[in-house]
Amino acid sequence: MRSALCALGAAAALVLLPAGHARAEGQEPDRDFTIEDSRVTESSGLAASRAHPGIYWTHNDQDAPLIYGIDSRTGKTVATLTMQGVGTPRDMEAIAVGPDGDIYVGDIGDNLDGSWDHVWIYRFPEPKVLKDQKVAAKQYVVKYADGARNAEALMVHPKTGRVYIASKNEDGGGLYAGPERLSASGTNVFRRVGEVPWVTDGAFSPAGDRLLLRGYLMAREYAWKDGRLGDEGTSVGAPFQGQAESATYTTDGSAYIFGSEGRNSRVVRVERTDAGGSSEKPAGTPATPGSPQSPRSPAADGEKGNVTVGFLVLAGAFVLVFGIKRLLRRG
Repeated sequence: MRSALCALGAAAALVLLPAGHARAEGQEPDRDFTIEDSRVTESSGLAASRAHPGIYWTHNDQDAPLIYGIDSRTGKTVATLTMQGVGTPRDMEAIAVGPDGDIYVGDIGDNLDGSWDHVWIYRFPEPKVLKDQKVAAKQYVVKYADGARNAEALMVHPKTGRVYIASKNEDGGGLYAGPERLSASGTNVFRRVGEVPWVTDGAFSPAGDRLLLRGYLMAREYAWKDGRLGDEGTSVGAPFQGQAESATYTTDGSAYIFGSEGRNSRVVRVERTDAGGSSEKPAGTPATPGSPQSPRSPAADGEKGNVTVGFLVLAGAFVLVFGIKRLLRRG
């Protein structure tokens, strides 16, 4: 039964991908691609490389200290990084690249919503060469000022370098700000600075003036002002994906990149339109070859439509499976 539901859910996700995304793979960076590595079964975060255009860092939702560099031109893994100098991860959920060129990994998941009194952040310099290698990582202890909680989104501001975490709760979570600088020798207390919906990932725009937050059935982009959310957010055209776990921006800020868990999971680009603020290209960011700023496809503008249709398709799938099950019982 579970297999049937998974298959139907996967089929629904494929049907509901925005119509403008059927592009040839292996030609341009920062476009739709499929993660081909059989080891990546639960891609739970995405971060665009600053040092290597077209490369996206991801990791599994698991306890292995492995980070994978995926080439968006081909979907193939071009580097596998093994973090050293840290303990055994418990529940890695998020990844980001900071203004210092360091990669930040959030071991911040807690499926029991408060069973661990602390979580961890790992940090290491982004490698200059793409190859399988071991990397020396720093480990930071994190606690929340208002008590332990589950979280899946970690964001590093591209200007200040301050780290933020969005907690995950079906009734709405909180946005937490870390200290101005993380300390590897003490506890880093994160304090609540805002309210957010149910969030599975997030990212700052390259210019740092927008914050993208996504959940299973939504994605919203917020203005970012003075270290806090600057408005109520604007819906963006996130694709319907079976296990919507990851989101980031392209390095030039012209588009969002959305991913999901599962084997051979699909990563989808959605063009960004002006949502009330400008995300200019950060200083020193190279132009991405072959990435014209084309208008966002009509399907990408219909987040509500995607969600509604998604519910209908999944509901139909459950009805179909339930009906088959009853027929089998009668037989």
